[in-house]
Amino acid sequence: MSEEKKLAEEYEELSCSCPEMPQLDFGTFVLSMSSSALVYLGEVPEPESGQTMENVLAAKQTIDILCMLESKTRGNLTDQEARLLRDMLFELRMKYVQKAK
Repeated sequence: MSEEKKLAEEYEELSCSCPEMPQLDFGTFVLSMSSSALVYLGEVPEPESGQTMENVLAAKQTIDILCMLESKTRGNLTDQEARLLRDMLFELRMKYVQKAK
């Protein structure tokens, strides 16, 4: 067995197939990034501490990452995925503009 094939099999064994974690797909990823931005905007409490914090620069960076993702995946998403990303970006941008004033 080649070294590459062996490493690929080991990676597959380590892949997260944890039943207690949500299925990882594009929508879950977008929602996760959006949740992080909402935490940075102080809209929702930080999950581990329960404290509300505000880091507008980190929120902007996270929004910019989602914007880059939208640009790079244009034409390759399902209608549902594209709508989710577009809607989340709209909501996050509006909240960012309110906080950045």
